[in-house]
Amino acid sequence: MKNWIFFSLSIMLLLAGCREQAEQQPEFSSRQISEVIARMTDIMVHDVTNPPLAGRFFSYACLAGYEVVAQNDTTYSSMHGVLNGYPLLEKPDTISDYSFQLSAILAMLETAKKMQPSGSMLEDYQQQLLDSCRRSGISDQLIGNSLEYAQIVSQQILAYAKADKYNQISNYPRYTPLDKEGSWYPTPPGFFAPVEPYFSTIRAFTLDDNTQFKPAPPVAFSTSKDSDFYKLLMETYEKGGTNLSEENRLIASFWDCNPFALQDNGHLMVGAKKISPGAHWLGITGIACEKAGVDFSEAMKINTIVSISLMDGFIACWDEKFRSHRIRPETAIRKHIDPNWQPLLQTPPFPEYLSGHSTISSAAAVVLTHYFGDNFEYEDTVEVRYGLPARKFTSFQQAAVEAGLSRLYGGIHYMDAIDNGRSQGLQVGEWVLNKVEKRVAAEAGMVADSW
Repeated sequence: MKNWIFFSLSIMLLLAGCREQAEQQPEFSSRQISEVIARMTDIMVHDVTNPPLAGRFFSYACLAGYEVVAQNDTTYSSMHGVLNGYPLLEKPDTISDYSFQLSAILAMLETAKKMQPSGSMLEDYQQQLLDSCRRSGISDQLIGNSLEYAQIVSQQILAYAKADKYNQISNYPRYTPLDKEGSWYPTPPGFFAPVEPYFSTIRAFTLDDNTQFKPAPPVAFSTSKDSDFYKLLMETYEKGGTNLSEENRLIASFWDCNPFALQDNGHLMVGAKKISPGAHWLGITGIACEKAGVDFSEAMKINTIVSISLMDGFIACWDEKFRSHRIRPETAIRKHIDPNWQPLLQTPPFPEYLSGHSTISSAAAVVLTHYFGDNFEYEDTVEVRYGLPARKFTSFQQAAVEAGLSRLYGGIHYMDAIDNGRSQGLQVGEWVLNKVEKRVAAEAGMVADSW
């Protein structure tokens, strides 16, 4: 009898100890994922990271976090066999007593620290995060093990990133504008060299070929007033200058997202602080995840798939930009219509066709609509910290259409680039979802068959 009582007490103490240990596990939500993305964005603003490259940084950081989730939550599967060239990642099975949620956040940070030029600036935030865990009662051992796990996964993601050949772009010859009427040429006030002319040469995540969603060619350049191009030119001239309604002005400014924008302070030009379009859409993703109340693992998955759609969208769009080399409205209007005309927004430093905003916004909207529904109402507060008012939307597609039109109101695109960019983005988004969700569905079927 005494032995039975002793055994029962031992079991009770063991269970109590297990409960106590479980209570010391940090509990994260979608907010922590969004906070890492916001911190990455701050560094991108500091570094003036161009939009395609920002998409690359986000996608690999999110992928690192997602892989940790997939290794520890049986609801989710690795991207091995889904993404191009993606290896079967090693799971650090020798490590025990860790928090996979903390490891996922740390894997994002470890990856971003190595990839972003000023990634070391994330060290302070990471230390603050770990100190916060300690203050909440998380043991140093669990924190250390979680960090070690994150580093092992991050190293494998960094190796995968290195193999996408982005680091070989510098070997290509310097881009020279075409000596052809109707071709792109650097625009004021910065007259910057074009951004990432060889971005379409790197490995995409899901595209079979980077020309897979090649759009129809742009309307042919012509100075004839009866031509289709001249009509497009006049449309931008009339709707995209500084004489806009207050609503259209707000729309253009809200979706500007031009890291290269300059401001004249009277003595010299200084850079304005603006986020990239990819950062804006990942901000929207965070807003949706929080409003819908999705758990940490699902939020990590959604952020990862959105970031993949952004990356592949940029690759598809940039493939066309540096095939058509199309002239920007600012250049054409000043030369052929009004030498004193100015667009509301500063023209980004790369060719006009297609509209990158239209492509990546539509791609992201497809993914978000899949997970949150066709009529998901939300308030976009992403740009509030940059001095712009929040905007309300009744769906992600409404926001994507508005993002595209903002380029017309801003005076930096023609409508065919906006319309065809949207079409390309819809194709990319559907393609990414099909690649990812088809794999998930297939694995679910395999489990069912095994019964």
